[in-house]
Amino acid sequence: MDALKQGADALFILLGAVMVLAMHAGFAFLELGTVRQKNQVNALVKILVDFSVSTVVYFLVGYGVAYGTHFFVGAEELAARNGYDLVKFFFLLTFAAAIPAIISGGIAERARFWPQLIATAVIVGFVYPFFEGIAWNQHFGVQAWIKSVTGEEFHDFAGSVVVHAVGGWIALPAVVLLGSRANRYRKDGAISAHPPSNIPFLALGAWILVVGWFGFNVMSAQTLDKISGLVAVNSLMAMVGGTLAALLLGKNDPGFVHNGPLAGLVAVCAGSDLMHPLGALVVGAVAGAIFVFMFTLTQNKWKIDDVLGVWPLHGLCGTWGGLAAGLFGSKALGGLGGVAFSAQLMGTALGVVWAALGGLVVYGLLKVTVGLRLSQEEEFEGADLSIHKIRSTPDREVSW
Repeated sequence: MDALKQGADALFILLGAVMVLAMHAGFAFLELGTVRQKNQVNALVKILVDFSVSTVVYFLVGYGVAYGTHFFVGAEELAARNGYDLVKFFFLLTFAAAIPAIISGGIAERARFWPQLIATAVIVGFVYPFFEGIAWNQHFGVQAWIKSVTGEEFHDFAGSVVVHAVGGWIALPAVVLLGSRANRYRKDGAISAHPPSNIPFLALGAWILVVGWFGFNVMSAQTLDKISGLVAVNSLMAMVGGTLAALLLGKNDPGFVHNGPLAGLVAVCAGSDLMHPLGALVVGAVAGAIFVFMFTLTQNKWKIDDVLGVWPLHGLCGTWGGLAAGLFGSKALGGLGGVAFSAQLMGTALGVVWAALGGLVVYGLLKVTVGLRLSQEEEFEGADLSIHKIRSTPDREVSW
């Protein structure tokens, strides 16, 4: 029976890892459809290479920073328990690699390729796993201290704060340090729209992310005996809540409609194991509203050229999700309880501050040393030709 349980758990978390791995295709196509045509190849290459760098760095360094373990032992020992520990690493790696995938959307169309890979290595090797270890592995006694003060630990079941808020708040200083795309905000006050290049690809990316998200959330149980249908239904309700709010407030704009479900899913991660489905619906709807309002504000008023809106979508909706778990996870609002709003506030604030400082230091140092941005000529030509020497579609068909 023990062998059967070990095999079932390994298969369970492997399926979750594969589903979250597929989400990286969603990140790629969401960015591909949003950027202009001259930057589509770059979007695809960045996501794949960022994931590859993340895998190596997280295997060698980051996983040890977060969980105090390593894989520098014989294969016989690694294969014990059906290799569950290795598959768990695979699952958690897909979370870690989501951080540079999130950042990629904010800095699209004008960031240099190799400096971003350096940033990926530092972020996945240290910045992200440092907070991951605090939130999910009791590092430095922070969770114990929060519990002593508030009566409960900081609760983040599937990463509203640990993954999404951290990714979004790291991205914000990167976007600001890079500056806006050329001709995005003109000296006469006019704003160039820079519309998405391909709405069908944008929608495809959103749908891939939505489907994979059920692995992201449900499989965060990590063992088969802890699986909860409540997590699945709460994820569903938050998704549709975000969609409908974005539809109404975004005035039927397809970009908002397809980012709405992502906003809802970002927000529900933290408390998806605690909330009542109606509470999850409200949490998702509020997240959809946050995204539409803050994306419009940052782009049009504050003139922060966050191409995919990753700070509103992941940073702010993830922050809301961390706080919402303390509200809608409570028994007073129909949840299971065992969570305190004050604990959620403290843990969320810690994650936000750490991520913003980490992003500022990493991208600030890169800017003053090797530089972050393409030259004016390279940006005008497009990242596809400037970096990869090929466009997504040929200028002409070759006939013979």
